[in-house]
Amino acid sequence: MPAPLNDLPPPPAHVAIIMDGNGRWAKKRGLPRIAGHKNGAEAVRRAVMASAELGIRYLTLFGFSSENWKRPAGEIDDLMGLLRHYLRGEIAELHKQGVRVRVIGEREKLAGDIVNLIDNAENLTRDNEQLNLSIALSYGGRAEIARAARRIAEAVKAGTLAPDQVDEDCVARHLLTTEIPDPDLLIRTSGEQRISNFLLWQSAYTELVFTETLWPDFAKGDLEQALREFHGRERRYGASIGSR
Repeated sequence: MPAPLNDLPPPPAHVAIIMDGNGRWAKKRGLPRIAGHKNGAEAVRRAVMASAELGIRYLTLFGFSSENWKRPAGEIDDLMGLLRHYLRGEIAELHKQGVRVRVIGEREKLAGDIVNLIDNAENLTRDNEQLNLSIALSYGGRAEIARAARRIAEAVKAGTLAPDQVDEDCVARHLLTTEIPDPDLLIRTSGEQRISNFLLWQSAYTELVFTETLWPDFAKGDLEQALREFHGRERRYGASIGSR
């Protein structure tokens, strides 16, 4: 029998999730892909509520990658419509629950009205402290690191930053996640075992948990099971067992 969650140590401060399996969920049921995405949005709601209940302080969800722009135009239109619906319909409730919302990614690729909805959501919730929810939209880890490198190069060229000041902390300050701690735990659903260009810099010492559950079926019990697995590991940050 697994240990009751309340008998385990405090939860990790930051959990990141790659939400995978919407299309396969729909295909198994003979439904269009958008049905999987809609049910995936319900899973987002459950994950946010469960994270707050379990005491997780930071939750980052991989919603739409930079590579996803290569999908068929019709599917992208459906996804953007669903995103609009989420931003219009969920933010007030998230605000009521004390959730702070951030969006990380290349906003310039998003439609103007979506950017406005994101800005409104961030401004409305910026003082909330119950849970810090980051949603990665039009996001790619390599693009994020390249963006940070450009900004550092510009600062060096302008004389506001010396080359010998460019260290790991400097790079981290120029990432989109500058105010967010690195994830302790990264969960990927649907049985795939890769990180797909997500939080590449930030996940250097993150524990990875892969679950067969398709994202639309992901519930509090799946999150609890991932936390149990996390607590069963020894995090060594590159050190040998005997040195800690």
